[in-house]
This record gives sequence, structure tokens and C-alpha cells, in this order.
Amino acid sequence: MIYSTPKLEQADIDVLSLIDDQKQRLRLFTQNNPNRWMGSLRRSTFARAMVGSNSIEGYHATVGDAIAVMENEQPMEASEETIAALQGYRDAMTYIIQAANDPHFEFAKQFLKSLQFMMLRHDLGKNPGQWRPGAIFVVDQGSGKTVYEAPDAELVNGLVEELVDALRADNRTPVIVRAALAHLNLTMIHPFKDGNGRMARALQTLVLAREGILHPVFSSIEEWLGNHTPEYYKVLADTGEGKWNPIHDALSWVRFCLTAHYQQAATLIRRNDEYSRLYERIAKLVEASRLPERCTIAVFDAALGWPITSPRYRTDAEVGEYMATRDLKALCEAGLFEPIGEKRGRYYRRTNVLAKMRNDVRINRPVENPYEVIHSKTQYHLPFVERRA
Repeated sequence: MIYSTPKLEQADIDVLSLIDDQKQRLRLFTQNNPNRWMGSLRRSTFARAMVGSNSIEGYHATVGDAIAVMENEQPMEASEETIAALQGYRDAMTYIIQAANDPHFEFAKQFLKSLQFMMLRHDLGKNPGQWRPGAIFVVDQGSGKTVYEAPDAELVNGLVEELVDALRADNRTPVIVRAALAHLNLTMIHPFKDGNGRMARALQTLVLAREGILHPVFSSIEEWLGNHTPEYYKVLADTGEGKWNPIHDALSWVRFCLTAHYQQAATLIRRNDEYSRLYERIAKLVEASRLPERCTIAVFDAALGWPITSPRYRTDAEVGEYMATRDLKALCEAGLFEPIGEKRGRYYRRTNVLAKMRNDVRINRPVENPYEVIHSKTQYHLPFVERRA
């Protein structure tokens, strides 16, 4: 027996409708969008998902470092252990993006093992690609107290089989709810020695991406979860009450996930609006500075706070090494870039001109709680939700 789909109330159904509206809006500007900055939005969102999911496990990195890992470059600040974690997550998410578009894809136990191997292959001591051999406990690092005891190891294979059967089932449960239950069950089964949280979050993204409404990168809530880690741990603890308890109602967990989806989508919509404004200003600045138009994306990315390297500039601008060197020198002379380091280790960062331009286009509007939005329009009882912008 695994955690089953809870009975939804009218407020939950209405929140799902709000999220559907957001997804349609996101689809309009993320699919077949001619805006040149859309690639930067996708890259940024992917990097933030990597940072968010890994931060929950104690691997902390900047968005710039995550982008460097995505581009197979050497990150500026991250430790070797964090780089390995980011690389594993990058590979797993890249595989998910491919799987989401495969018409013949099927969920299977071996698929889950393979995905986990991609994430943890840098540490064979953690038995990547295999079920855990024995008992496992989740310990609060601050207090040293055991906060969760997973089911016995001999139950793992059968429980994962139930989960796979549930993922294969063709039912009318909203995909966001099915994805939330997949996340919850894999987390609570804790089938691996390590990487269970990252695997559960990646699985949730895959279930959502298979729906086909949004690109997997824009379906993910890993960024939001990374920014709400204490609440994330709390709702999991409340749902399980310290051990494998699939008889418990998972409604509070589903509502937590619905709130995450709504607020993450709102963040992406806001970020899209900001990027649109910023790109327009950057394009005018590049023209006024008499710089080649091919510089625009690099200036735009630098304005977002990302370090720019010569190899990445050559790729984005589609130029050779000689032309890239000339362009980067011109960007420095124009007061837009500042060179850091020497020779192969050199990179370029934004100057105050670009930093101010980025801050000027920020949209400072609070991210609403969807249940409060529904409550303000109806007489529904407001279910328990975290009130955090």
C-alpha cells in the first residue's frame, strides 16, 4: 500500500483552475517564442531548479555556477562536491527532457534506478542505481534527532512496483496531483541510500512534463522548494508523522504542492515581464554604444548577474576566437564589462551600469497565496497553508 490520492475540496479544484490559466499563459511565451532572450529565460530557470533542488540537500551554489556546469565550464565558487552534485542533476534533468518527448516512454523500476545512478555516479560508495540494502533514517542535522524512519528494505521493491503501476495508470486525476503523489511516495519509500529527495523532485517534474503543456524546465517547482525548505520539510514530517504511514491523508501535501505550482508560475510570469523590459533596454544600449548587435545576448546575460566567458560568448554570438576577443574588449571599453582574471581563467562581469539597469526593471509585486485568492472571492473555508510571499 502506498499513499493514495486524497479527496479534493472545491477550493482545491478552483486553485487547480487558477494554475491551468497560468500554464496556458506560460505556454504562449515559452513555446515557439521568437524573442531572443527566451533562451536566457530557459537557461536561468534550469539553473535555478538545479540550485534549488541541490540546496535542499546541502549543496549550495550560485546561479552563475549552475550555468557554468550546464555549459561544461568550470564554476567560479562551488566546491568539487557541489560541482559533482550539480553535474549529476544536470544529466538526470537532461534525460528527463528527452524522456518527456518520447512517445514510447514507460515508467519502470529500472528507469528510476538509472535516473538515480546519473545523479550519484560520482560516489559509488552510495550504491547508485541500486535499492538501499538496509534500514534508513532521516536525521535533523541541527538536533541530531531522527525525524523519519523509512519502510523496511525488504518492502522497497514491492512498494516501488506499486508506485510504477500508479504512474502507468490512465486515470482522471489532475496531473499536478498525480505528480505530487509520485513525489510524496518516492520520498517516503526512500528506496535509495542517498539522493531520494532529488529523485522525488525530478520524478515530479517528469510526470508533469509528460503532460506536454509546458517544457520540463518550466514545469519544475524545484526552485520554489529550494526557497521554502523549512516548510517543505515540515509538511513532509506532518504527513508521515515520523515513519512510513500510507494510511494518512495526503491532502495537506497536495495543497502545499498546489501552492508551490501557483507561486512558481507567478514568479516565471513576472520574470518573463522583467526580461522583456530588460532586453529592450539592453538592445538600445548596445545600439547607442555602437557595438555589434551580436553582443546583445551577452550583455543581457551579464546584466542578469551571470559571469561571461569567452567560450560561451563565441557560442552565443556565433563567432570565432579572434572576433570574440575584439568584441569583449569593446564591451570593456564601453564600460559594460569588467575583466576578471588572466588568460584561460578570465571571465567578464557586469559593471554598475548593467547592475542598475537590471534593478530598474524589477517588478516588486508580492506573490499571492492561491488559497487566499480563492478565499477572497468565495465563502470557502480557507485550508491551512503557509503564508509566505
